[in-house]
Amino acid sequence: MCGIAGLVLRTDETADNADVHRMCQTIVHRGPDDEGIFTQGPVGLGMRRLSIIDVAGGHQPIHNEDKTVWVVFNGEIYNFPDLRRELEARGHCFYTHSDTEVIVHLYEEMGSEFVQKLRGMFAIALYDLGRKVLLLARDRLGKKPLHYAIHRGQLLFGSEIKAILALRPELAQLSGEGLLQYFYFGYITDPHTVFETIHKLPPGHLLEWRDGSLNVRPYWDLPAYGTRGAISEEQCLEELEQQLAEAVRIRMISDVPLGALLSGGSCRGPTVRH
Repeated sequence: MCGIAGLVLRTDETADNADVHRMCQTIVHRGPDDEGIFTQGPVGLGMRRLSIIDVAGGHQPIHNEDKTVWVVFNGEIYNFPDLRRELEARGHCFYTHSDTEVIVHLYEEMGSEFVQKLRGMFAIALYDLGRKVLLLARDRLGKKPLHYAIHRGQLLFGSEIKAILALRPELAQLSGEGLLQYFYFGYITDPHTVFETIHKLPPGHLLEWRDGSLNVRPYWDLPAYGTRGAISEEQCLEELEQQLAEAVRIRMISDVPLGALLSGGSCRGPTVRH
């Protein structure tokens, strides 16, 4: 499952490993195998890892060749073998076999547009030391959670809200809107949470934090229904079969044993069959 946490302080402040460790300790249950921390100047990135790909060598945070771009990542990039081959052909040097490392090199090639090339589930925190910018990205359908808060010119983030509250307990101020939604829907819609100043990064969105300025924007939206025109039932079934088979195939990449949980629903049988 994994979990990430971190912060960007004001430019005249210095991030402390102990603070990032405190944040990570609240999400140990998400990643029992390993902890990694990077701090430099005002930025701190933390990671609790559940090892799936490159068990021995995939320790995070991961950096680029000259250690100017750092990333922590929760999730899985299904198309990372193809992306790695493309990046190696462009001259990028890899020091691990993990899917995480393609993120920093893809960022070097494409900047914030790197998320367009990723196929998978992810919550990403990337810091560029040269540009002094933090990027947070969440996968298209929001499978992986990511929360953030801005407090006194500082940005804090975490896979779970408790990571933020570990450092800033004063942010636990209930949100009337969040409570109303919870009691009405049984769920709190993005970007709201049950706390007034803590937000969810919406699915398919990218957050950029630079010099105390926040920019949150969508990088993907669900295509409108019917934009491809009419197709026959036979074509529809054939394409569904192909896409399901491909979706299952790319999710079978793992360096540890894997399996499938059956709930008894109609969707599980076809998935396991493939």
